[in-house]
Amino acid sequence: MKRSPILKTLFATTVLVCASSAWAMAQDISAVGERIKAVMEDQGMTISWTSQSGDASEMTLDGVKIGVTGSPGEFTLGTMTLSDITEDNGAYTIGTVSVPDYIVTEKEATISVSGLEMSGVKLSASDDSGPLARLLMYETADVAKLTVTRAGTEIFAVNGTHIEATEPTAGNPLTFSLSTDGFNADLSGIEDPKSKAVLQALGYEKITGNIEMDGSWQPTDGRMTLSSYDMTVDNAGTLGLTFDLGGYTPDFIKSMQDMQKKMASQPAGADNSAQGLAMLGMMQQLTFHTASIRFDDDSLTKKVLDFVANMQGVQPSDIANQAKAIVPIMMAQVIQDQALIKNVSEALTTFLDDPKSLEINAAPAQPVPFALIAAGAMSAPQELPKTLGVTVTAND
Repeated sequence: MKRSPILKTLFATTVLVCASSAWAMAQDISAVGERIKAVMEDQGMTISWTSQSGDASEMTLDGVKIGVTGSPGEFTLGTMTLSDITEDNGAYTIGTVSVPDYIVTEKEATISVSGLEMSGVKLSASDDSGPLARLLMYETADVAKLTVTRAGTEIFAVNGTHIEATEPTAGNPLTFSLSTDGFNADLSGIEDPKSKAVLQALGYEKITGNIEMDGSWQPTDGRMTLSSYDMTVDNAGTLGLTFDLGGYTPDFIKSMQDMQKKMASQPAGADNSAQGLAMLGMMQQLTFHTASIRFDDDSLTKKVLDFVANMQGVQPSDIANQAKAIVPIMMAQVIQDQALIKNVSEALTTFLDDPKSLEINAAPAQPVPFALIAAGAMSAPQELPKTLGVTVTAND
């Protein structure tokens, strides 16, 4: 029975359309894959996989391996799933990136990561020249648990790490934050006998705590602010850090990454002095605005005073008085700033008499180039506190 010309044409057209659709689908997932590789390369990392499957909206990468550009070795992630993919003029947004649990072994330590997931991942178009084009942007990242084990013993674990980031829009900076559900560390395996004895006496062989962080970054001028980075150890205290610097632009980041790649590609024992000088030259772009280190006490100070007093057979108040007397003398041997020595002495006395908080602030009247800080550290380190506007406060 002969097929009519119309049926032949319809059959051929159907086959052609299906083949074209399959080819286009392969091109779509291939394009997403290539953008992932390009963006990761811009972050100074490599990514590869043995196969990829799926369609333009959801795809799976099998046998995924991650490495650092210029460094030997890779570690295997396994299967990565990308869901809810959308495309806009060559730019891609991935609703969710899921990574299976994986383990990395480094020397004697084993790191295990479970429940790693990112949402709102953005891959810029290849022809995008905007300030964020070379950065891997995402809205949230979560890790259910990260553990570090050694010789079969868990020595550190952090649970429920959650990171959020918002893109800079309408002149506003990018903002970021990090929080955890808590961490625990087992320090009983420390081999140094003196350190082990101190931890046992203070009751800190096993500790628990939490970490919180938030800040912002303006890519147009490189203003980077860490508003807070607080690490709390239960029944000890909270150590907080902040800083504010300028010049940390996308171009600066790219230049530093390129320099690091160049140095990493040098053979072992090669002279990297030229690259080191070039890196110092790039640091001139950075300016120091402010920084602070703060400790909020939660019984640690009393425990330390009691421990030292017990070792010397005296009262804790005697140890505190010794510290009040010795610190100014030690400072006078390093710096000639009598006003700062007096400031530190008064703050330390206030803190040791009633341990609540102790904070060191650096806030120069005008932003200080990092190059000037580096030069000062080498030529006149005793002048650095005055250059940086260092002050100390207690119980504020």
